[in-house]
Amino acid sequence: MARTDTARLFAALAVPETDAERLGAWARQVARAGRTREGPGWLRVLASESVHLTLVFLGERPLSELDVLAEALQEAAGPFWPMEVELGAPLWLPPRRPRALAVEARERTGALERLQGAVSGSLWQACGESAPHSRFRAHVTIARTKAAGRVRGELPVTPAVRFRVEEVLLFRSRLEPEGARYERLVGAQLAGMAP
Repeated sequence: MARTDTARLFAALAVPETDAERLGAWARQVARAGRTREGPGWLRVLASESVHLTLVFLGERPLSELDVLAEALQEAAGPFWPMEVELGAPLWLPPRRPRALAVEARERTGALERLQGAVSGSLWQACGESAPHSRFRAHVTIARTKAAGRVRGELPVTPAVRFRVEEVLLFRSRLEPEGARYERLVGAQLAGMAP
């Protein structure tokens, strides 16, 4: 299969642009504060339109699967009701040799974790594969590192961010020299009723 016949796909929740901009300003503060041993320029802050909460990364998939994936996404997301997601503590990921600066995400009822499980299971089933066994750690990546390195000191407190989620999005990721660029392909509304 030719590379032009495939796309790097993932399902995620969008972070509102104004909140993403506030998080970007916070990440630039971290970069200026010299929290790394590598010096200035070690962190590349993501553009606000690239900030999202990944639910499942599917990797390279045939473009011929897009229709079935869109249907599977709607079936998985439809029964869930809109939810409030709150961002909390800052994280270096992975902790030992970080490559990303992120902020943890949480939702008080456990619906975010259930949504992630439903979306992951449904999309992998639509691909004809079993979902990989990995622990979901809800987070929003704000900046990426140029190379894995060590960090020092405490991170500044993150801005208070809380946003309403009403849809799950299927994205295409295009890798470019200046970083990944994301294209929204399909949206699936959270159309269920609150308990």
